[in-house]
Amino acid sequence: MKKIIALVIIAILLFSCKTTSVTSTKLDRKSQVEIKGNWVISAVTFGGSEYFKVNSFQIADSQCFVGSTWKFISNNNKGEMALTKTDCPTFSSPITWFVNNEGQFVMKILDAGEKAKKVREGYVLNIANQTPTSFQLTENINVGGKLTVIVYQFQKNN
Repeated sequence: MKKIIALVIIAILLFSCKTTSVTSTKLDRKSQVEIKGNWVISAVTFGGSEYFKVNSFQIADSQCFVGSTWKFISNNNKGEMALTKTDCPTFSSPITWFVNNEGQFVMKILDAGEKAKKVREGYVLNIANQTPTSFQLTENINVGGKLTVIVYQFQKNN
């Protein structure tokens, strides 16, 4: 009898512990409204080292994102991004995005005409140093067993 009660308690505890996903949390509307508009990435930096290459968003080398243009529409969480740097691949795509209450920027890069709900992969970055004219998106990556932070510096493009 004690074993059955113990199993029932364990089962209740397991089912009552609900994991939270970054995509199921509430939105930070204030941060989203501040991001609304046209932006340019002015710099991409790595914490501690510039001696390695990073393939950002599985598109191109991170330095190809310097000068890229981004448009964020906050009322429908859509937008666009485009790489325009010479000697880099040309890339342009619609995106969907939002900011959750944990200060995380959640983004999906879409193919033309593709619905966001059909895209299963996306990116979660942290928002830092947000002002009306600039903000940073940061991403933690593992480089040779060491945690390194990539910082994408956005500037408002009026």
